[in-house]
Amino acid sequence: MASNNQKHPHARYPLQRLLHYGRNYRRQIWLAIACSILNKIFDLAPPVLIGIAVDVVVNQQNSLIAQLGIKDTFGQFFILSALTVIIWILESAFEYAYAKLWRNLSQAIEHQLRLDAYQHLQNLELAYFEESSTGSLMSILSDDINQLERFLDIGANEVIQVVTTVVVIGGIFFIMAPSVAWMAMLPMPFILWGSVAFQRRLAPRYADVREKVSLLNSRLTNNLTGITTIKSFTAEAYETARVAEESEAYRQSNRRAIALSAAFVPLIRMIILAGFTALLFYGGTEAVAGRMTAGTYSMLIFLIQRLLWPLTRLGETFDQYQRAMASTNRVMNLLDTPIAIHPGNISLPVSSVKGELQLHDVTFAYQGRKPVIEKLSLHIPAGKTIAIVGSTGSGKSTLVKLLLRLYEIETGTITLDGIDIRDLKLEDLRRCIGLVSQDVFLFHGTVSENIAYGSFEASERDIVAAAKIAEADDFIQQLPYGYDTIVGERGQKLSGGQRQRIAIARAILKDPPILILDEATSAVDNETEAAIQRSLERITVDRTTIAIAHRLSTIRNADRIYVMERGKLVESGRHEELLEQVGIYASLWQVQSGIKLPIRNSQFAVED
Repeated sequence: MASNNQKHPHARYPLQRLLHYGRNYRRQIWLAIACSILNKIFDLAPPVLIGIAVDVVVNQQNSLIAQLGIKDTFGQFFILSALTVIIWILESAFEYAYAKLWRNLSQAIEHQLRLDAYQHLQNLELAYFEESSTGSLMSILSDDINQLERFLDIGANEVIQVVTTVVVIGGIFFIMAPSVAWMAMLPMPFILWGSVAFQRRLAPRYADVREKVSLLNSRLTNNLTGITTIKSFTAEAYETARVAEESEAYRQSNRRAIALSAAFVPLIRMIILAGFTALLFYGGTEAVAGRMTAGTYSMLIFLIQRLLWPLTRLGETFDQYQRAMASTNRVMNLLDTPIAIHPGNISLPVSSVKGELQLHDVTFAYQGRKPVIEKLSLHIPAGKTIAIVGSTGSGKSTLVKLLLRLYEIETGTITLDGIDIRDLKLEDLRRCIGLVSQDVFLFHGTVSENIAYGSFEASERDIVAAAKIAEADDFIQQLPYGYDTIVGERGQKLSGGQRQRIAIARAILKDPPILILDEATSAVDNETEAAIQRSLERITVDRTTIAIAHRLSTIRNADRIYVMERGKLVESGRHEELLEQVGIYASLWQVQSGIKLPIRNSQFAVED
C-alpha cells in the first residue's frame, strides 16, 4: 500500500507507540503487572522453603527457624508446611488473576484497535482504496491485530516475570551468599546482549514476513472474489500456481526468520550452562569447607535453575515480540494515514434541502493522470431532472463521485443550495443524496435488510412499499423465503436486474431530496426497464434527479440533457433540441434507435 510505505517518525519504536495507544487501559495494565510480579514472587518461594527444610534436617535446634525461638523440629516443619500451603494458594490465586487480566486486556485493546483502524479506514478517501488491495487491508485488520493479541496475552507476562525473577533471585544471592552471587549474575550481560542482537536482526525479517502474508492474503481475496471469472476461463491451474508462488514466498520469508530465531535458545543455553556449572562446583566446595550451610547451598542450586532456565524461553518471547512489533507498525501506519477529505462544519438537515446544485469551473484529475473533468460549469435546478450522457471515459461517473465528495476537487466550487459542499458536514451531504449505481453492491443478508440499508429504522411496511415502487415486489415474493431470503455475498444469488431493482428500492426508501441514477437500468431487460421507468417517473417528481445513461431512451424526457466529452460539456438541451443540432447526441440516438437523421455541419454553443 502506498500510504503504508511511508515511514512514520516513530516507526523504530513500535512498543512505545503501542503503550501510548493503550494509555486508556493504564489501571488494568498496572493491575496485571502487579499480579504477574506477585505470582512470580510466590512461585520462587518453594526453593527457599526447600533450603530451609534442609537446614532444619541438618542443624535441627540450630536451624534458621530455631533462631526465631521455635526449637522443636516438629513445630519447625509444621510452620514450613503451613507456609507452603499459603504460598501455593497465593501463587495459584495470582496466576488466575494475571491470566484473566492479561487476556481480557489483550481482548479489549485488540477490539478497540480494530474498531479504530476500521473507522479510520472508512474515513479515508476513495483513492486510498483504489491504490490498496483488499487482501492487504484485511491482513492488517485481522492477522496483524491478532498478532498483538497473542503477544499481550502471553509475551508481556513472560517478560515481566523474567525481570522479576532476575531481581528477586539476584537479591537473595547477594544476601545469602555474596561470595558466589557473581557466578549467578555472570551470564546475565551476555544473555541480554544476545537478546538485543537477535532482536535487531529479527526485526527486518519479521517485517518481511508480514509483507509476504499481506501479498498472499491479497491474492486469495482477489481470487475468491473473482471465482466466477476463474471458472469461466478454466484458469484454476493458473491461479493455483500463482497462489503457490505467493505461499512459497511467505514460507521462505518465515524460513529465514525461523533460522535465526531457532538459534537463540541453544546459544543462550550454553551461556546458562557456564553459570550453573560454576555455582555447582564452587558452591559445593564452599559447603564442604563449612563456609556455606547445606541448606543455603541446596537453596542456591534450586534458585539458579529457576533463574537461568526460564531465560531459555526468551527466544520464544522475543519471537512473539518481533512478530507483534512488525504488526504494530503496520496497524499504526494505517492509523497514521492522513485523511484527505475533511468533514465540514455546517449542518444541513435533509428536510431543509431544496436540491439546487451549481458547479463552477470544476477541475479534477486522478492521481498521476490528466484531468478527467476540466473547468466544468453546470447548473442543476432544484426539483428538476437532468441527464448526462457521453462516451465511456468522458467523466460522467467521476462527476457523481465529486458530488458525493468521494474525491476532493482540485479547483472550482460545487454548491448545494448555495453552500460549498466542502463546508457541509459529510453526513448531511451524503444523507440528502440517494445513489443508484450501475455497480450494485448487496451485503450478505436478507432482501429486507438490503433494501433497508441506510434506513435502518424503516418498518416492514415501508420496505415493501419501496420494493413495489421499484417493481421488485413480484420477484421478491417468488423467492424461497420472500423478503427474508438470503441474497448471498455481493447478492450473487440474484440476477443483475434483480440486484438493480433492490438498489432502486433502497434509494426510494431513503427518500433523498437528490437522486442520482448512474446507469440505473443498465442490467435489466426491456420489459423491466419500462416498469422501472414508470416508477422513476413517479419518484422523481419535485425531486432533483441526475440521470447518467448510455441508453438514451431512458432519459429522453429529462428537463435538460447534457452531453459530456473528455471532461467538458459539448452540448445541452432537451431531447428534441439535441436531435435538431445533429451533433454527438443525435449520432448516439441514431445508432441506438436506428432512425436516420439529416447530416448538418453546425456548431452549437453550450447553455448552462
